[in-house]
Amino acid sequence: MKFSRKSLIVAATVGAIVSSSAFAAEVTEASSEKHAKAATQYRQAMFQLVRSNMGPLGGMAKGVLPYNESVMQTNAVRLEQLANMMGDYLSVDTRKFDVETGAKDGVWENFSDVEKKIMALKSSAQGLQAAVKSGDESAYRGAIGKVGASCKSCHDDYKKD
Repeated sequence: MKFSRKSLIVAATVGAIVSSSAFAAEVTEASSEKHAKAATQYRQAMFQLVRSNMGPLGGMAKGVLPYNESVMQTNAVRLEQLANMMGDYLSVDTRKFDVETGAKDGVWENFSDVEKKIMALKSSAQGLQAAVKSGDESAYRGAIGKVGASCKSCHDDYKKD
């Protein structure tokens, strides 16, 4: 079997991407107050993006907004992309510094559980995308509900009131 240089490069790249996504982010301590503040700002900005994408989905699930397949698809893709980044943004332990954060200490004390919850968000976002692609309107509310439940699960355990 003969492989071209291009196919080998593609295979190596795909392999690197797949293998790097299998590794968990490691918790690291913020190295300075400036680092802690920046890490906190990035985390909060990421969660603002999550909130902006969840708002319309929640409205649709509650029947306040009509189902809009385009919005559901776009927001589900965005939520999946944000989930792909969450581990990196949550892994910086900022507890040593006086920064205003909504995170409980458990985020860094039980990071493997946080990562499982992140994977649940990613999986549920993919499930919503599949529901939209199927065109089965009866599946929309349940798929949106799973995304919301994955968010709530993490909030219940790791977000301060």
